[in-house]
Amino acid sequence: QVQLVESGGGLVQAGESLRLSCAASGRSISSYAMGWFRQAPGKEREFVGAISWGGGTTYYADSVKGRFTISRDNAKNTVYLQMNSLKFEDTAVYYCAADSGDSDIRSWSRTYYYTATYDYWGQGTQVTVSS
Repeated sequence: QVQLVESGGGLVQAGESLRLSCAASGRSISSYAMGWFRQAPGKEREFVGAISWGGGTTYYADSVKGRFTISRDNAKNTVYLQMNSLKFEDTAVYYCAADSGDSDIRSWSRTYYYTATYDYWGQGTQVTVSS
């Protein structure tokens, strides 16, 4: 079992930055692909970014590409989401997720954006961007 705890959310003004952290415990996530998703009020949970188990491959939603960066420190069992140039529409609860079922980069590259791909989820951290 893996437990994920997000932190770093808060209230910021448009144009500012935040860095979210996702700390894992229970077992090492070094062999797990990791993802960030977000959910705004009244909307479905949507993909934000994902990173492969070694960190060599990353994917982003078009809406955050060029502004958000996902990274991981396997020695610290932690994944990060650096969010720059935040916009009002980035306001949401942000969730970290772990995918323990993929070990092939080609298959994962076709499924990283589905919530069903991920086995473990954190409780979420609120990000609010004021315009």
